[in-house]
Amino acid sequence: MARLALILGLGLLALASVDAEMTNIFAMTNAKLLTEHLAGGDHYSSVFNTRRLSVEFFEHYSNVTLEDLTANSRLPSLQDLECLADLALLSKDLSSSKFWALKMIDSWGLLPSGMLVGNFWNLGNFDECIAIDHAVTSSHSIKGKYCISKVAPAPTALPILALKSAVCFPASCSAANMDTMLRRLLQQLLSVEIDADVQIVAEETCQTAVKKPYDGLAIFTIVIVSILGAVVGSCTIFDYFVCKDAKTIHPVVKAFSARANSRALFRIVDTKANPNVIDCLHGIRCLSFIWVVYGHEYIVIATSPNINMGYLLTWVNSFYSLFVKHAVYAVDSFFFLSGLLLVVIALRSLERTKGKLNIPLMYLHRYLRLTPILAIAILFYMKILPLWGSGPLKGSIGFDDYSACESTWYWTLLYVQNYATDSMCVSHSWYLAVDMQLYIFAPFLLICLYKWGKKAAAGIFVLMLLLAGCLFSIMVINNLSLGSGGDSMRRLYYATQTRASPYLIGVLFGYFLHINRGKEFKLNPLAVLLGWLLALSLLASCLFAVYGQNTLPIVEEAFHVSLTRIAWPLGLCWVVFACMHGYGGLANSFLSSPLWQPLSRLSYSAYIFHMFIESFNGGITHTSTYFSDYQVMLRFWSDFGFTILFSYLMHILIEAPFAALESLLLPAKRPSSKPAAVVEPRMPEVKATVEESPVEEPAQATSTIPDEVNQASPEKSAVLL
Repeated sequence: MARLALILGLGLLALASVDAEMTNIFAMTNAKLLTEHLAGGDHYSSVFNTRRLSVEFFEHYSNVTLEDLTANSRLPSLQDLECLADLALLSKDLSSSKFWALKMIDSWGLLPSGMLVGNFWNLGNFDECIAIDHAVTSSHSIKGKYCISKVAPAPTALPILALKSAVCFPASCSAANMDTMLRRLLQQLLSVEIDADVQIVAEETCQTAVKKPYDGLAIFTIVIVSILGAVVGSCTIFDYFVCKDAKTIHPVVKAFSARANSRALFRIVDTKANPNVIDCLHGIRCLSFIWVVYGHEYIVIATSPNINMGYLLTWVNSFYSLFVKHAVYAVDSFFFLSGLLLVVIALRSLERTKGKLNIPLMYLHRYLRLTPILAIAILFYMKILPLWGSGPLKGSIGFDDYSACESTWYWTLLYVQNYATDSMCVSHSWYLAVDMQLYIFAPFLLICLYKWGKKAAAGIFVLMLLLAGCLFSIMVINNLSLGSGGDSMRRLYYATQTRASPYLIGVLFGYFLHINRGKEFKLNPLAVLLGWLLALSLLASCLFAVYGQNTLPIVEEAFHVSLTRIAWPLGLCWVVFACMHGYGGLANSFLSSPLWQPLSRLSYSAYIFHMFIESFNGGITHTSTYFSDYQVMLRFWSDFGFTILFSYLMHILIEAPFAALESLLLPAKRPSSKPAAVVEPRMPEVKATVEESPVEEPAQATSTIPDEVNQASPEKSAVLL
């Protein structure tokens, strides 16, 4: 075994000492947890005195027995006997330096260097481990099994400070076998008693080269997508080679034609001809979407193995981190836009129909527009994501345990997942549930505004204040902090009543625009300047008011949370108003650029699938990374690019065809004359110049909803944290 250690360059590691400079660094970064739990005592010294764990392990278990494999003196199983035989052969071949055996221990992770700056991971060599396939007999071979072990360097260490290192065993050994053997070894090496409740090796962290067979639902998903792909391909070929005139093509063929849908997707519409168009909403919507994806990127990176995780303690107090931590305001932006566009479009429809509103048809339209791509997304997250790619962190990086979809998928399709379950399937779809619930309530607000006008608006304003007060009361009375997670997220972040304030402000602002449509506002330069200063002050207060304060007393936090959910949409009200009436300047030129239009139309698919791309790329990480804002930006642009490409594919396969079919199956009455154009409310189809009358060609149905009231449905593109 000494020869083995020499071959692999394994030696004793020098004792680490925490010098004054390191102590000062962690004092400045509030890293007391690390210094208290790691830097001091015999346990820390024991960890550093330990040789490479693979060497310690195979020297200690050079003559492994069944007793070593089993805990609590249980009777051995056939699997235990097979594991024992494979370990015995491995030990024998190690003594003679057989190449396959050397590869097995060479793939183990090392003791992470830089623990005092937050490096707690060593992923070893994943591919080297699972590639091991040593033939013993014609019917049996020893294959590598890669797992992640978690070891606390001290009995009092927090779980987050556990050292995570790769181990490689014969695949015949279970995680329970590995856990038992490593537990006994570490207790001897570190002279500590490891709690029986602490699991060192868990089966869910283990992987082999053997791929899991496709189950029925995975096969069903692949078949459905393949059929859709074949139909889209056939219709596209027919459209391209057979149809000479786009006006004569059959509506169903056009609905599935990638050529027609791509033409509609990338069409740039000139909105200057109509003064009623709110084209600045394109930019607001797209920037909010980008902000959300960027914020999610930081969460993925923060849960990944970084060699300088301690730097996060410094970063979280930095000025730049405020733009990431407050990406949640993108949520309020979308709620605001939903309420605004619903009212702007629906009130015009009510005026033409003299107050008639087909509420059941509104609900049906909305459900059919939102659900097909969401249903496919659930299948992709649940069944396709685990099949794609490979890596030591596969399935452990991201927001969700998507296996929860097995039991909670139907709550998502019913849009009640924010209340019905604590284990949401595709958790970032919580916004869709809140938005749908607000949409169900919205027709009653519309009828009130149509019948009672300003009196109803005053009532909605009071309702908004009451809901803000409700949020404040919930936080103070129950001592709930938004940052504590768990129940507080469910009651404060996912609850519809606590998210309604921006939506209601959008409703009120939409009513203001409706009653003042066609009116020209002439403001003097001082009024414009004051408007911009007030709006920017509101937005900046939301972002920077708590700079330098990691925690707030519960009353102060309650004031901050409840007031910022009002202040943010109020700031947006001025931005939209100024851009509409010629006071936007550079802001209007940027937000109203027609280049935002294609991304706007893709934003729903991109919202649904952006976590698919981020989780996939996080799971195939093979080595620890370095955390910095620039590194996150590099990762963001690659993830964002693949998200757009993937969302384009889903758009032409699912979203556009099903929206077109829905338009054909549930046609709306066409108005006798074309009304003024307004921005479509739904983010995925964000065509800021959508006419209230249905579009003539089904391929454009993804950009316009036949039912004018349904056009005003809040954005199904809820892209947020």
